[in-house]
Amino acid sequence: MRLLTRDRSGARMLHNRLVWQAASLLLAYPDERFAERLDTVEALRAHLSGPAAALLGETVAALRARDPMSAAMDYVETFDMRRRSTMYLTYWTAGDTRNRGREMLAFATAYRAAGVEPPRDEAPDHLAVVLEFAATVDPEAGRRLLTEHRVPIGVLRDALARAHSPYQYAVGAVCETLPAATDQDVRRAQRLAQAGPPVESVGLQPFTLTVPPRRQGGSLDE
Repeated sequence: MRLLTRDRSGARMLHNRLVWQAASLLLAYPDERFAERLDTVEALRAHLSGPAAALLGETVAALRARDPMSAAMDYVETFDMRRRSTMYLTYWTAGDTRNRGREMLAFATAYRAAGVEPPRDEAPDHLAVVLEFAATVDPEAGRRLLTEHRVPIGVLRDALARAHSPYQYAVGAVCETLPAATDQDVRRAQRLAQAGPPVESVGLQPFTLTVPPRRQGGSLDE
């Protein structure tokens, strides 16, 4: 019985790692390797089944219907220009406050503990970066980071759904790999959705993994 449980646990972790890798590729900025990444996601999906596979397929289908230029413009509009659909996880928990630096350091510390350096081209708390880390470096540490931030990830998914963004499905696939939200999580999500990230005027230079960086210079609005 113990061996059977261990086998099931291993299969679940492999499933989650495939989902995390696919979602990381889909949530990266659409650069010159955009079409190649979509092909890679389709190859990963061939090893998946269930809701997460279907959700990833929705994002792939929608992105394939767009040319690279319009996909890039939509990405910037969705993630760089809207404060309520940012993929920087500590922005949801700390916002533009002094606490954000400390929370970002927790991600960098987790990466170093797993034997890798924090990213140079993107902030360590960027969802696509965390997903790649969880998929390819340290699944247990990565899952902890994702689980600790399941509330902002869920709020992000809902914000993308309200905006009718195809990225909602990729984020939804990630949510399928995480523990169910508690009642306290639900209340926190409701407060975040209503108020948005905390705000305090301080200068924060993003930490800057291997996923393509987002377009620099965008401001975050409502």
